[in-house]
Amino acid sequence: MTYQEKLKEIRNQMKADNVQAYIIPSADPHISEYLPKHYKCIPFASGFKGSAGTLVITHDHAGLWTDFRYFEQAADELKGSGFELMKQKVQHAPEYIQWLTEKLEKGSIVAADDKLLSVLLGDLLTQQLSVKGISLSSKDYLSPIWENRPALPSEKAFLIEDLHIGQSVRSKLAQVRTSLQKQGATHHLISSLDDLAWLFNIRGKDVSYNPVVLSFALINQDHATLYMDIDKLSGAEKENLLSSGVEILPYEDIESAISNIPDNSSIFIDPKRNCFAFYKLIPSSVKIIKDTNPTTNLKAIKNETELANTRKAMLKDGVAITQFLKWLSENIGNITITELSAAAELRKFRVAQESFIGDSFNTISAYKAHGALPHYGASEESNVEVKAEGLFLVDSGGQYFYGTTDITRTIPMGNNTEEECTDYTLVLKGMIDGCKLRFPKGTCGYQIDAITRKPLWDYAINYGHGTGHGVGYLLNVHEGPQVFNPTPNPIAIELGMITSVEPGIYRPGKHGIRIENLVNTITDISNEFNEFYAFEALTIAPISTKIVKKDLLEKSQIDWLNSYNALVFEKLSPLLNADEAAWLKEETKAI
Repeated sequence: MTYQEKLKEIRNQMKADNVQAYIIPSADPHISEYLPKHYKCIPFASGFKGSAGTLVITHDHAGLWTDFRYFEQAADELKGSGFELMKQKVQHAPEYIQWLTEKLEKGSIVAADDKLLSVLLGDLLTQQLSVKGISLSSKDYLSPIWENRPALPSEKAFLIEDLHIGQSVRSKLAQVRTSLQKQGATHHLISSLDDLAWLFNIRGKDVSYNPVVLSFALINQDHATLYMDIDKLSGAEKENLLSSGVEILPYEDIESAISNIPDNSSIFIDPKRNCFAFYKLIPSSVKIIKDTNPTTNLKAIKNETELANTRKAMLKDGVAITQFLKWLSENIGNITITELSAAAELRKFRVAQESFIGDSFNTISAYKAHGALPHYGASEESNVEVKAEGLFLVDSGGQYFYGTTDITRTIPMGNNTEEECTDYTLVLKGMIDGCKLRFPKGTCGYQIDAITRKPLWDYAINYGHGTGHGVGYLLNVHEGPQVFNPTPNPIAIELGMITSVEPGIYRPGKHGIRIENLVNTITDISNEFNEFYAFEALTIAPISTKIVKKDLLEKSQIDWLNSYNALVFEKLSPLLNADEAAWLKEETKAI
């Protein structure tokens, strides 16, 4: 069935139900960013494969709302689908709601699958549509037309021993229960897969790149129940969880459990991380308390075991990155190298590292103009040869048994233009300023974001994505609650948080530049003014200085760059063979 035929079938169902608009979000019942194949509804309906977007279908219009990161990708992938690209001005903002209120008449019905709407979005839709006399209805128009829809994943899960994670399940449950008591809640529903993985020290293979397990949890002061496919764990693993006070019941039993929460109870839910359908199952006599999951804040602050293990993972990753960069420099122009073959070669170097489990996201291997697409994914159709000229951007990461990595390096391939050299240096300046920052306790991500952007703003240059995101521990490469972006998010950057610093410049049709390190928040100094924090560089891999315009750098930036590259050589050279160490020594020499 073509995309246009699918669109026609959806509209036929809408007409039968007297529905004027149908919304398809990029989500699942866990409100995940990365989805199991069963819930990849937007690619099925439209062909768009980006990780963020919303489809809105009316009887005479079909649009994809997505942000700056995906404009060029969406324009290409939507060709012939019947869907039009609707460019969002603000990342993650549901701008299509206002569009619907302007286009639809009073008395219209808008439909969406409630299991794919967060509580926050469901409430927002209900409120804003009702102002215009428009109602929201729950409908699933994809299942009836989705032939051979992928089943929910059934691969085995596994538990991580306490000694590898630094805290037991029982101890984590006690922390959550303390938070519930403070909130006055008797029950707590958790649907977000990363929170569940952290709380129960469980990992799996249900979602590409994210080692999570499809599950839900319902917790009260006396009992914790994990709802999942019970065949994913061995008998010994089930006993292990049971000894920690965790009962395991079938995945599909969660709906009945929510519906049967005792009268006059109070339930704590995260409105951003639970689905609207389950929210509506909560009995009317149960008080609902909405706030961020306690686990989200708890897991963001890594304990000493997690930090020590993450440093090990970063060294392994640094070895793989160094070997890849050496291979690239020695083979470019001698053999045919493409975006896809380069990404495959990088993966080989990672696979060779002990404790490597898989990629932490789909590698962005982007040459020249493709680098201007911040979330570009090379395909057989788009794949181009990488040559000994221009800029090659590689954004990649690994899942190791001891942690999660995420690194971007932009590689000068030769014959670089003055503009490329200037842009590279400006991005490097921003990245260095973000990484070498000293800041008072209580500083929030939007303040750090502005400081990192300033070297680019000085040249009237900006970028459309955030400067940084939290990173999990053998978990999701994108983790909250902290972010470095322009939104005035009131979350303070705390000790033990792992966050990326990744400014960029993107010139459509020319090149893209991004340089990214992961950092850990550490104590710096305390005085009469405040307690001050700083960042520890966790990513250990060389930053190319070949096209740096030294006259654009301040002395403190030059000192940071030279010290960082010296640290890279010091940490990695003992782990490399003689040829690799010699190459790295040249690559990291001071400027």
